[in-house]
Amino acid sequence: MPKTEASKTDASKSAAPGVMVPNLWNPRSRQERLEAPQTGRPVRFLTDDEFPPLHFSGPDGTPTGFVVELARAVCERLSITCTVQARRFDTLLDALAERQGDVVAAAIPLTPALRARFLATRPYFRWPARFAARSDRGLPAPSAEALAGRTVAVLGGSAHAAYLKAFFPKSLAKDFTDLSAAQGALKRGETDYLFSDGLTLALWIGGTEAEGCCGFLGGDYLENRYFGEGIGFVARREDVALSRALDDALQRLWDEGKYTEIYLRFFPVSPF
Repeated sequence: MPKTEASKTDASKSAAPGVMVPNLWNPRSRQERLEAPQTGRPVRFLTDDEFPPLHFSGPDGTPTGFVVELARAVCERLSITCTVQARRFDTLLDALAERQGDVVAAAIPLTPALRARFLATRPYFRWPARFAARSDRGLPAPSAEALAGRTVAVLGGSAHAAYLKAFFPKSLAKDFTDLSAAQGALKRGETDYLFSDGLTLALWIGGTEAEGCCGFLGGDYLENRYFGEGIGFVARREDVALSRALDDALQRLWDEGKYTEIYLRFFPVSPF
Protein backbone atom coordinates (compact mmCIF):
# COMPACT_ATOMS: atom_id res chain seq x y z
CA MET A 1 0.00 0.00 0.00
CA PRO A 2 1.51 3.37 -0.99
CA LYS A 3 2.02 6.08 1.55
CA THR A 4 1.66 9.73 0.73
CA GLU A 5 4.82 11.78 0.83
CA ALA A 6 3.07 14.11 3.25
CA SER A 7 2.58 11.33 5.78
CA LYS A 8 6.23 10.33 5.50
CA THR A 9 7.70 13.79 5.89
CA ASP A 10 5.04 15.71 7.82
CA ALA A 11 4.73 17.89 4.72
CA SER A 12 1.33 19.33 5.57
CA LYS A 13 -0.25 21.03 8.50
CA SER A 14 -3.67 22.47 9.07
CA ALA A 15 -3.81 26.25 8.95
CA ALA A 16 -7.58 26.68 8.89
CA PRO A 17 -10.55 24.30 9.04
CA GLY A 18 -10.52 22.19 5.88
CA VAL A 19 -7.42 23.82 4.40
CA MET A 20 -4.05 22.06 4.31
CA VAL A 21 -0.92 24.13 3.75
CA PRO A 22 2.23 22.31 2.58
CA ASN A 23 5.29 22.58 4.80
CA LEU A 24 8.17 21.91 2.42
CA TRP A 25 10.98 23.10 4.67
CA ASN A 26 13.24 21.19 7.00
CA PRO A 27 13.57 22.99 10.36
CA ARG A 28 16.98 21.39 10.86
CA SER A 29 18.28 23.35 7.88
CA ARG A 30 17.81 26.72 9.57
CA GLN A 31 20.98 28.76 9.78
CA GLU A 32 22.20 32.24 10.57
CA ARG A 33 20.26 34.79 8.58
CA LEU A 34 21.68 35.34 5.10
CA GLU A 35 21.69 38.77 3.52
CA ALA A 36 20.99 39.27 -0.17
CA PRO A 37 23.95 40.65 -2.12
CA GLN A 38 23.83 44.40 -2.70
CA THR A 39 23.83 44.92 -6.45
CA GLY A 40 23.05 48.63 -6.50
CA ARG A 41 19.89 47.94 -8.54
CA PRO A 42 16.61 46.10 -8.04
CA VAL A 43 16.58 42.32 -8.28
CA ARG A 44 14.59 41.53 -11.41
CA PHE A 45 12.08 38.67 -11.16
CA LEU A 46 10.74 37.17 -14.38
CA THR A 47 7.36 35.43 -14.49
CA ASP A 48 4.51 34.48 -16.80
CA ASP A 49 1.01 35.95 -16.50
CA GLU A 50 -1.14 33.11 -17.85
CA PHE A 51 -1.10 30.36 -15.19
CA PRO A 52 -3.54 31.16 -12.36
CA PRO A 53 -3.44 30.87 -9.42
CA LEU A 54 0.37 30.60 -9.47
CA HIS A 55 1.08 33.55 -11.73
CA PHE A 56 -1.32 35.66 -13.74
CA SER A 57 -2.20 39.22 -14.68
CA GLY A 58 -4.25 41.11 -12.08
CA PRO A 59 -7.18 43.43 -12.87
CA ASP A 60 -4.80 46.35 -13.41
CA GLY A 61 -2.43 44.30 -15.57
CA THR A 62 0.17 43.90 -12.81
CA PRO A 63 1.55 40.37 -12.35
CA THR A 64 0.18 38.60 -9.28
CA GLY A 65 -0.54 35.08 -8.06
CA PHE A 66 0.86 32.82 -5.38
CA VAL A 67 4.37 32.64 -6.84
CA VAL A 68 4.56 36.37 -7.58
CA GLU A 69 3.33 37.44 -4.14
CA LEU A 70 5.72 34.96 -2.54
CA ALA A 71 8.55 36.59 -4.50
CA ARG A 72 7.48 40.03 -3.29
CA ALA A 73 7.35 38.77 0.30
CA VAL A 74 10.85 37.33 -0.05
CA CYS A 75 12.12 40.70 -1.27
CA GLU A 76 10.49 42.43 1.68
CA ARG A 77 11.97 39.87 4.08
CA LEU A 78 15.44 40.45 2.62
CA SER A 79 14.96 44.24 2.59
CA ILE A 80 15.80 44.46 -1.10
CA THR A 81 14.09 46.28 -3.94
CA CYS A 82 12.66 44.00 -6.62
CA THR A 83 10.77 44.30 -9.87
CA VAL A 84 8.49 41.71 -11.46
CA GLN A 85 8.22 41.47 -15.23
CA ALA A 86 5.94 39.14 -17.18
CA ARG A 87 7.27 37.35 -20.24
CA ARG A 88 6.12 34.45 -22.36
CA PHE A 89 6.59 31.25 -20.39
CA ASP A 90 8.81 29.49 -22.92
CA THR A 91 11.25 32.42 -22.98
CA LEU A 92 11.86 32.74 -19.24
CA LEU A 93 14.97 30.58 -18.84
CA ASP A 94 16.66 31.99 -21.93
CA ALA A 95 15.94 35.52 -20.70
CA LEU A 96 17.53 34.61 -17.36
CA ALA A 97 20.61 33.17 -19.08
CA GLU A 98 20.90 36.31 -21.20
CA ARG A 99 20.85 38.46 -18.04
CA GLN A 100 17.53 40.10 -18.88
CA GLY A 101 16.44 39.21 -15.33
CA ASP A 102 17.93 37.79 -12.14
CA VAL A 103 15.40 35.25 -10.87
CA VAL A 104 12.65 33.22 -12.55
CA ALA A 105 9.50 32.91 -10.44
CA ALA A 106 7.24 30.61 -12.43
CA ALA A 107 5.96 27.03 -12.63
CA ILE A 108 9.07 25.59 -14.27
CA PRO A 109 9.64 22.05 -12.92
CA LEU A 110 12.84 21.39 -11.00
CA THR A 111 14.72 18.71 -12.94
CA PRO A 112 18.34 17.50 -13.21
CA ALA A 113 18.56 19.27 -16.57
CA LEU A 114 17.46 22.56 -15.02
CA ARG A 115 19.89 22.20 -12.12
CA ALA A 116 22.74 21.51 -14.56
CA ARG A 117 22.14 24.90 -16.12
CA PHE A 118 20.92 27.05 -13.21
CA LEU A 119 20.70 27.29 -9.43
CA ALA A 120 17.37 26.68 -7.76
CA THR A 121 16.02 27.07 -4.25
CA ARG A 122 14.33 24.23 -2.46
CA PRO A 123 10.77 23.73 -3.71
CA TYR A 124 8.18 26.18 -2.41
CA PHE A 125 5.35 24.35 -4.20
CA ARG A 126 4.86 20.79 -5.40
CA TRP A 127 2.36 19.00 -7.61
CA PRO A 128 0.38 16.62 -5.41
CA ALA A 129 -1.62 13.84 -6.98
CA ARG A 130 -5.07 13.42 -5.45
CA PHE A 131 -8.15 11.24 -5.62
CA ALA A 132 -11.52 12.93 -6.05
CA ALA A 133 -14.98 11.41 -5.79
CA ARG A 134 -18.62 12.46 -5.71
CA SER A 135 -19.48 13.79 -2.27
CA ASP A 136 -22.79 11.91 -2.13
CA ARG A 137 -21.41 8.41 -2.72
CA GLY A 138 -19.89 7.74 0.70
CA LEU A 139 -16.93 6.00 -0.87
CA PRO A 140 -13.99 4.91 1.31
CA ALA A 141 -10.67 6.70 1.38
CA PRO A 142 -8.38 5.27 -1.30
CA SER A 143 -6.24 2.26 -0.49
CA ALA A 144 -5.17 -0.78 -2.47
CA GLU A 145 -7.96 -2.76 -0.84
CA ALA A 146 -10.65 -0.07 -1.03
CA LEU A 147 -10.10 0.53 -4.75
CA ALA A 148 -10.20 -3.16 -5.71
CA GLY A 149 -12.88 -3.52 -8.38
CA ARG A 150 -13.74 0.20 -8.38
CA THR A 151 -13.43 2.42 -11.43
CA VAL A 152 -10.86 5.24 -11.44
CA ALA A 153 -10.69 7.86 -14.18
CA VAL A 154 -7.16 8.83 -15.27
CA LEU A 155 -5.51 10.50 -18.23
CA GLY A 156 -4.23 7.70 -20.42
CA GLY A 157 -0.44 7.50 -20.57
CA SER A 158 0.04 9.97 -17.71
CA ALA A 159 2.19 9.65 -14.59
CA HIS A 160 -1.05 9.31 -12.64
CA ALA A 161 -2.09 6.32 -14.76
CA ALA A 162 1.31 4.71 -14.16
CA TYR A 163 1.09 5.33 -10.42
CA LEU A 164 -2.42 3.90 -10.26
CA LYS A 165 -1.30 0.75 -12.06
CA ALA A 166 1.75 0.32 -9.80
CA PHE A 167 0.14 0.92 -6.41
CA PHE A 168 -3.57 0.24 -6.94
CA PRO A 169 -3.34 -2.75 -9.31
CA LYS A 170 -6.81 -4.10 -8.54
CA SER A 171 -8.56 -0.85 -9.42
CA LEU A 172 -10.28 -0.55 -12.79
CA ALA A 173 -8.62 2.31 -14.67
CA LYS A 174 -10.79 4.23 -17.13
CA ASP A 175 -8.52 6.12 -19.53
CA PHE A 176 -9.51 9.54 -20.84
CA THR A 177 -7.77 11.73 -23.40
CA ASP A 178 -8.43 14.99 -21.57
CA LEU A 179 -9.10 15.96 -17.97
CA SER A 180 -12.34 17.80 -18.61
CA ALA A 181 -13.89 14.61 -19.97
CA ALA A 182 -12.69 12.69 -16.90
CA GLN A 183 -14.13 15.36 -14.62
CA GLY A 184 -17.44 15.19 -16.45
CA ALA A 185 -17.55 11.42 -16.05
CA LEU A 186 -16.95 11.73 -12.32
CA LYS A 187 -19.60 14.43 -11.99
CA ARG A 188 -22.15 12.22 -13.78
CA GLY A 189 -21.29 9.25 -11.59
CA GLU A 190 -19.87 7.22 -14.47
CA THR A 191 -16.70 6.46 -12.51
CA ASP A 192 -16.10 6.03 -8.79
CA TYR A 193 -12.92 8.07 -8.45
CA LEU A 194 -10.74 10.43 -10.44
CA PHE A 195 -6.96 10.42 -9.91
CA SER A 196 -5.10 13.43 -11.25
CA ASP A 197 -3.12 16.59 -10.51
CA GLY A 198 -4.30 18.08 -7.22
CA LEU A 199 -3.95 21.71 -8.32
CA THR A 200 -6.16 21.28 -11.37
CA LEU A 201 -8.66 19.25 -9.37
CA ALA A 202 -8.75 21.87 -6.59
CA LEU A 203 -9.62 24.60 -9.10
CA TRP A 204 -12.34 22.40 -10.58
CA ILE A 205 -13.79 21.33 -7.21
CA GLY A 206 -13.96 24.94 -6.03
CA GLY A 207 -15.28 26.29 -9.34
CA THR A 208 -18.74 26.63 -10.82
CA GLU A 209 -18.38 23.83 -13.37
CA ALA A 210 -18.29 21.10 -10.72
CA GLU A 211 -21.47 22.50 -9.11
CA GLY A 212 -20.38 21.19 -5.71
CA CYS A 213 -20.55 17.59 -6.88
CA CYS A 214 -17.21 16.36 -5.71
CA GLY A 215 -14.36 16.59 -3.23
CA PHE A 216 -11.01 15.12 -2.38
CA LEU A 217 -10.71 11.74 -0.68
CA GLY A 218 -7.56 10.59 1.11
CA GLY A 219 -4.23 12.38 1.22
CA ASP A 220 -1.74 13.76 -1.26
CA TYR A 221 0.83 11.75 -3.21
CA LEU A 222 4.17 13.44 -3.86
CA GLU A 223 6.60 10.76 -5.02
CA ASN A 224 9.33 12.48 -7.04
CA ARG A 225 9.68 9.61 -9.48
CA TYR A 226 6.13 10.10 -10.71
CA PHE A 227 5.18 13.68 -9.92
CA GLY A 228 8.47 15.61 -9.90
CA GLU A 229 10.26 17.77 -7.35
CA GLY A 230 8.03 20.83 -7.63
CA ILE A 231 9.06 24.40 -8.36
CA GLY A 232 11.46 26.89 -6.78
CA PHE A 233 13.09 30.22 -7.57
CA VAL A 234 15.68 29.85 -10.34
CA ALA A 235 18.85 31.97 -10.64
CA ARG A 236 22.05 31.89 -12.66
CA ARG A 237 24.77 29.55 -11.41
CA GLU A 238 27.12 32.41 -10.54
CA ASP A 239 24.54 34.06 -8.26
CA VAL A 240 25.15 31.68 -5.35
CA ALA A 241 24.70 34.30 -2.62
CA LEU A 242 21.38 35.44 -4.05
CA SER A 243 20.05 31.89 -4.36
CA ARG A 244 21.06 31.04 -0.78
CA ALA A 245 19.44 34.24 0.50
CA LEU A 246 16.20 33.37 -1.31
CA ASP A 247 16.24 29.91 0.26
CA ASP A 248 16.77 31.37 3.71
CA ALA A 249 13.98 33.92 3.23
CA LEU A 250 11.53 31.19 2.17
CA GLN A 251 12.26 29.29 5.39
CA ARG A 252 11.68 32.42 7.46
CA LEU A 253 8.44 33.26 5.66
CA TRP A 254 7.20 29.81 6.62
CA ASP A 255 8.34 30.22 10.24
CA GLU A 256 6.61 33.59 10.52
CA GLY A 257 3.31 32.43 8.97
CA LYS A 258 3.63 34.66 5.91
CA TYR A 259 3.78 31.69 3.53
CA THR A 260 0.51 30.39 4.96
CA GLU A 261 -1.11 33.82 4.65
CA ILE A 262 -0.21 34.06 0.97
CA TYR A 263 -1.16 30.44 0.29
CA LEU A 264 -4.66 30.88 1.72
CA ARG A 265 -5.25 33.92 -0.50
CA PHE A 266 -4.82 31.87 -3.67
CA PHE A 267 -5.91 28.35 -2.65
CA PRO A 268 -9.37 28.43 -1.06
CA VAL A 269 -9.50 24.72 -1.90
CA SER A 270 -6.03 23.36 -1.16
CA PRO A 271 -4.45 20.89 -3.60
CA PHE A 272 -2.89 19.17 -0.55
